[in-house]
Amino acid sequence: MTNSATQKLTVLIPCKDERRNIRACIESVRPVADEILVADSGSTDGTLEIIRELGDVRLIQREYIDDGSFKRWSIPQARHNWVLAIDADERVSPELAEEIRNVLASEPPHDAYSMPQLNYFLGHPIRYSGWSARKTRLFRRDVCYPRKNRVHPAIEVPTGNVGKLSGRLVHYSLWTMDDFLRKAPRYCQWAAEDLYERGHRARIVDLTARPIIRFLRHYIWQAGFLDGRPGLIVAGMAACTVFLKYARLCAMQHQLPQPDCDAEFAPRDDHAATVTGVAA
Repeated sequence: MTNSATQKLTVLIPCKDERRNIRACIESVRPVADEILVADSGSTDGTLEIIRELGDVRLIQREYIDDGSFKRWSIPQARHNWVLAIDADERVSPELAEEIRNVLASEPPHDAYSMPQLNYFLGHPIRYSGWSARKTRLFRRDVCYPRKNRVHPAIEVPTGNVGKLSGRLVHYSLWTMDDFLRKAPRYCQWAAEDLYERGHRARIVDLTARPIIRFLRHYIWQAGFLDGRPGLIVAGMAACTVFLKYARLCAMQHQLPQPDCDAEFAPRDDHAATVTGVAA
């Protein structure tokens, strides 16, 4: 790690079973990190062995409950006040690394910085489809904190003093459809729980109109069609997750308890006597 900036930086990388990503992620942050802090939640695929092999990486571990609680636990573990929080499937581009070094070379004028993402889906860059939103990932932890929602909690900046970087954070989001099918049910459940706790309740329009509007937003209004077939799939996945989220919320409101078949069909004491006198 070679950052000689005035402001020291901890790069925080939450991960679980990221054997295919963790090495490239760590190497991409070395030019800016004074500390690389990997927060693992039970990897069993060889990720931990790679981390130990790389060296110069601090490892902390805890059970993963949801995204929000894990980040609220891991961010205070950073040794330095400035934190860059990225996922294991993300990479800091050389242009972004240079910008971060320049920002931290003296007292930064802002409390946090947002940066654009370049997302990849099935190996294809997604330049439209609503996937190019800016993310606030570089921040002062004595001022900023993650929101309390369970899914992808954004960094809250109470002062509103957020600067903008132009270098991209490269995100290899989903390599296969199996990645989506594995993650979507969990995220949709957490999103539904967040909605329920905030007093939202599922309506017919949420299950019908919202998914359609989400598809049109990604594919038409945000020009997902320019991303070709991957853009069409991205729009379809977005509509699917909206439907699943509100279907989960609807189930929390209206699902009936499943009968206990063992209790229902268990023999009762008053019927325990055996039948006698059966003709041979």
